[in-house]
Order: sequence, then structure tokens, then C-alpha cells
Amino acid sequence: MTNLFWKRPGGSTLNLLSVPFRSEEEFERAVFETKGLLEDVYFLKRQVRGGRKPGIPDIVGVDSDGKVCIVELKNVSVDASVLPQVLEYAFWAESNPDSIKSLWLEAPEQPEDVTMSFDAYEVRIIIIAPSIDRSTLGLAGKIDYSVDLVEVRRWQENGHEFLLVNRLEQEPTAKTRPVHGLQTYDRAFYQAHYNRASAECFLRYCEQTCAFVRKNAWPLESKFNKHYCGFKLGFFNAFGIKWIGTKSFAFFFKLPESTARRLSRSGVKMTRYDALWKEAVFKVEPGKTRVESLAPFFKAAVEALSGKD
Repeated sequence: MTNLFWKRPGGSTLNLLSVPFRSEEEFERAVFETKGLLEDVYFLKRQVRGGRKPGIPDIVGVDSDGKVCIVELKNVSVDASVLPQVLEYAFWAESNPDSIKSLWLEAPEQPEDVTMSFDAYEVRIIIIAPSIDRSTLGLAGKIDYSVDLVEVRRWQENGHEFLLVNRLEQEPTAKTRPVHGLQTYDRAFYQAHYNRASAECFLRYCEQTCAFVRKNAWPLESKFNKHYCGFKLGFFNAFGIKWIGTKSFAFFFKLPESTARRLSRSGVKMTRYDALWKEAVFKVEPGKTRVESLAPFFKAAVEALSGKD
């Protein structure tokens, strides 16, 4: 059994013991009630347990990049043997665009700024379990779908609950086999899918934001996706720049609404607050919007994600 030591102000230390989830239902509920654990995924449908149909996944969602997400939760240690099952679900999602479209239309609300193309969407697989055998990484890397392997474990102490979230990543090797079927998001991609002049402007703002991050020595990694460039601390985005049309784009900051509105009153006015994704949105006016003018929002987003807020 794994121990977690919690060192509190004043020097006292608590020894916490790992507390497994009692059932798959409890595990599923903990994952879905922990806002932000899968920050970029919106769930369209959660099947009722006990009413499963062969070849149809329990949970279907979409992410902020417009991918259809197949989420598989197991309250046991898993290995590569789980992949054939989730691949069956992925094949179902890829082969049934009308079913995915129906789930999208039946959802109580559709995420703003997510553009779904039901004729040509990508499928993303997310496997969540308390423990995942590392050998699963090698086989997952040979699949032409995007695959996330996420470990979630729990500790409890005096009414407090702590969740350790660990996203497994493939170690780089000297010789890497090219992965086919995965899109590269570069200048050529953005110019082909968006207004060419706007694409150049989008990339300039991304470069300026990268420079601003380096200037502040924030430990963030930039990552380009189909609809946005995000700046991540570990698994999660702190902020980024996303497309909101073929010619327009906006900054987004992952902040509590109260923080976003407080900062907006004392500085640059935000365009809107998106409660579904929990982010403050600022539409960019090319040539007028300055990265430095949004400094309080950048700082607050980093502090919120690193637990300093």
C-alpha cells in the first residue's frame, strides 16, 4: 500500500493511507465530480450501468479540439488487454457519425467555440484506472488514434480527499516509428483551414505569448491543436489562444469566474466568461491587442493551476 505524507504549515506531518474506491460506480462518480480532471472534455452521454450494449461505449464526449472522446473507466489495474475493447468502441464512434451527431444534438448544451464536423472528426481514446501497466504505453503508441492513459488514486484524511492524477507518457526513444494518421498542426495546416492572413497573425500572437512565458520563467509547455494553441502545466492548460471563426481568434484563461470578473473590472475587459470550460475569453483585435496588457490574467491563470491562488 502506498503512503502519502502531507507536511502542513508549522511542521506537523500527516501520514495518509491509500483508500481504494469500493466500486466502479464510486470510481466513476469521483472522476466526473472532480471538475477539471479532464478539463478539455465535455461529456455528451453517460450510459446507465447494467444497460450496456455490445460495441457501444459507456461514456462519449467531445474535447475542445472537436475530437470525439471515448472514455473507459476501470476500477482495477489494467494492462494492454484493455485496448481491444476500447478499439471496438473507437471503431463504433468512427463508423457511426449519425449516432455521434444525435448525442451532440441531445446534449443539454453544446460547448461554445467547439466546431464539430460529423463527416470528418477524429476519435480520441481515454483510459482511466487506479493503475496501468507501463507495457500498455508501447502498444498504445502503435495505434492510429490519440490515446490518453490516466491513473487516478485516492487518499483520505479526516474528511479530506486527495486524488493523485498521473498521465502516462511514452519515453522518447532514439529510433521512433512514424505514426500514421495523426495530424501535424503547423503553419501549413492553419493556412489551409483558416484565412491565410489570420493564420499568420494567430502564429505571431502564439510566438509573442511564448516569449512572454519565457520572460516570466513559467514552467509551461506550448502545444498546438486543431483549434487552439495551449500553454500547459503538466496535464492541464493554464491559458492559450483559440480560433473562434475562420478569421478570428481569442485568448482564453482557465480561471474561476469570480477571479476573471474581478480582474476584468480593474483592467482589460473580457469578451465573455465561458462557464462550461471555466475560462475567461478575450477576442483578439489584430494590431491592437497586446499580450502584455493581459499580464494579470496570465499570472492569475498560472497561479490558479499551480495552487498558489
